[in-house]
Amino acid sequence: MFGHSKPTPSQHKAATVVAASRLAITGIALISGVVNVLALTSPLFMLQVYDRVLASGSLPTLVALGILAAAMFAIQCVLEVLRSRILLRIGERFDRRLSGRVHDAIVRMPLLTRMPGDGLQPLRDLDNVRSFLSGNGPTAFFDLPWMPLYLGICFLFHFWIGMTALIGAVVLVSLTVVTDLLSQQPIRDTVHHNMARNGVMEAARRNAEVIRAMGLGRRIADDWQQTNNAYLRANRRAGDIAGILGGVSRSMRLVLQSAMLAVGAWLVIQQEVTAGVMIASSIMMGRALAPVDLAIASWKPFLLARQSWSRLNELLERVPNAPPTMVLPRPQSDLRVENLTILPPGEKKPTVTGVNFAVSAGSALGVIGPSGSGKSTLVRALVGAWGPAVGKVRIDGASLDQWAPENLGPHIGYLPQGVELFDGTIAQNIARFEQNPDAEAVVAAAKAAGAHDLILRFDEGYETRIGEAGSALSAGQRQRIGLSRALYRDPFLVVLDEPNANLDNDGEIAVVNAIAAVRKRGGIAVVVAHRPSAIGVVDLVLMMDGGQAKAFGPRDDVLSRILKAPAQRPSSHNSYSVTGHAVAPLRVVANTARAEVDEKAQQGAEDADVKH
Repeated sequence: MFGHSKPTPSQHKAATVVAASRLAITGIALISGVVNVLALTSPLFMLQVYDRVLASGSLPTLVALGILAAAMFAIQCVLEVLRSRILLRIGERFDRRLSGRVHDAIVRMPLLTRMPGDGLQPLRDLDNVRSFLSGNGPTAFFDLPWMPLYLGICFLFHFWIGMTALIGAVVLVSLTVVTDLLSQQPIRDTVHHNMARNGVMEAARRNAEVIRAMGLGRRIADDWQQTNNAYLRANRRAGDIAGILGGVSRSMRLVLQSAMLAVGAWLVIQQEVTAGVMIASSIMMGRALAPVDLAIASWKPFLLARQSWSRLNELLERVPNAPPTMVLPRPQSDLRVENLTILPPGEKKPTVTGVNFAVSAGSALGVIGPSGSGKSTLVRALVGAWGPAVGKVRIDGASLDQWAPENLGPHIGYLPQGVELFDGTIAQNIARFEQNPDAEAVVAAAKAAGAHDLILRFDEGYETRIGEAGSALSAGQRQRIGLSRALYRDPFLVVLDEPNANLDNDGEIAVVNAIAAVRKRGGIAVVVAHRPSAIGVVDLVLMMDGGQAKAFGPRDDVLSRILKAPAQRPSSHNSYSVTGHAVAPLRVVANTARAEVDEKAQQGAEDADVKH
C-alpha cells in the first residue's frame, strides 16, 4: 500500500505487523467487493424507475423496487460501517504491536547518534501511519479495482457512454499521478521543518530558567519564529498543491458527470438509449470516479504515512532488537577495561582512546583530569550507556554486550553529571520504578546516601511527587535522590560522575560514606571528581588527559607523580606519564587530597589512643 519494495530482514518488523492483519485485510477486500456490487443499486433502481415504472404507471412495481432498494442500501450501510470499524482496529493493532519497539528506539537512538528535532518524530510517524490506516484513505485503494466493472457497464449501455466514462477515469488517474509527483518534496520539507521547530521549542522549554534569568526570551522567540515560518511556508506549499489538485479533481468530476448527461441526452434524442440509461449512466460514472476523487483528497495523508512508514523501517533497521542473552550470575569479582576507544553518538572522532585498567572488588577508583579529558565519556561506557568503538568493558570477565540491559541494570548504580529524575514520587525514583519495590531497600538506599532525613522533611515524605525531571527539588536534593537511586539494592558497580557538584558539606560527607560503604560490602566504586573530598576515600586513581589514560595506580603513587611532575614536562608514551598542562589544576587536588588523607589518618590515630 505504501509503495515499499520487498523489505530487508531488519525491516520485517514493521512489515510483519501489517502482514499479521492479513486476515482482516482480506475481510475488508471481500466486504469492499460486496459494497461495490451493492453500489449498483442506485443506478439500476433509477434505470427501472424511468424505463419500467414511468412507462407502465405501475405503483406495485414502484413499491417493490423501493423495498428492494431500501434493503440493499441498508446492507450496504452496515457493511461500510463494518469496514470502517475493521480499519480502525487495524490501525490500533499496528500501533499496539509497534509502539513498544518505537519507544525502545526513541530511548536508544540518542545513545547511537544525534537525533534531529525533539527526538519524537518516530512517534509522530507511528501516529501518521495509524491515522491513515484507520481513516477513509484505504477504502479508495480497495474500491479502485472495481472501477473497470462500472466502466464495463457503461460500455454495455452504449459505446459513447463508456468512452466518456473512460476518458474521465484517465483524466482523474492522471491527476492522481501528478499529485504524487508534485507533493512528495513539499511534504518531505514540511516534516523536516516541523522537526526543526519542535527541536527549538523543546530546547527553550528545557532551558526556561536560563532564558528568563538572562533575558533571552525575545531572541529565542525570534529564532523559533524563523523556524516556524519556514515550517508554515513548506506546509503552505504542500497544502496549495493538494488544494489545487483536489479542487481540479472535484470540478473535473462534476464536468464529467455533466458531460455524461449531455452525451446521454444526445443519445436519447437520437433514440439510441432510453432516459433511464441516461440517468443511470451518470450515476454509474460518478460511482466509478469516486475512488479516484477520494484518493486525490487523501493523497497528502497517504504521502505522510508512506514517508513515515519508510522512516519507521529505517529506524527499526538502525536500532534492531537486542539478541537474547543468558542471565549471568551476580558479579562479585572485578571490572576490566581493555583497549577502550569511544566515539560519542553522531561523532566521527573518538574522545577516549586506548584505555586499559582493572579494578578488583572492594576497591574504589577516582577518575581525575582537566575538563574535556574524557572522564564523563569513559564512565558512560563503563555503565553501558555508550557502546565502545574498539575494546571491551568486562565485569567478572563478561563484556557488557553479553548482558541484557534489564539483567545488568540491577548490578549497576549510576549518578550522571546532570541528574535526571522522572515525574513520580521520591520512592518510585529511588526504587527505579519497580512494580513492587521493597520499602526497606528504598529507605536503606536513602540512608546510605544521607537523604533519609532530607526526605522526611517533605510533607508527604517518600510519597512526595517531584514533577518533571525533579523540577520540585533543588539541585542538591536531586543529587541526593539520584545518589539514593544509584545505591538501591546494593549494586556491584557504582559509578558517580561529579557526585558532590551540588552538595553542601553534609552532602559531601554522605558521598564519602557511600563510597566507603560500597567498598566495605565488596562492591566497586568509580568516582569522577574535581573536588578532593571524594578522592580521599578511593584507593586507586586514573588520570585522564586528551582522551587517554596518563596515569593509573594506587592513589598515593599517582598523586605523588602529579606533585613531582615538572610543569612543562612533555608527555611520553609511558602509561604513568603526566602531561604538563594538566599538572597545575591537579596539583591542587593532589595537595588537598593528601592533606585530607593525613588528617583522616591523624584523626584515626587519635581515636585509637582514646579507645586505648
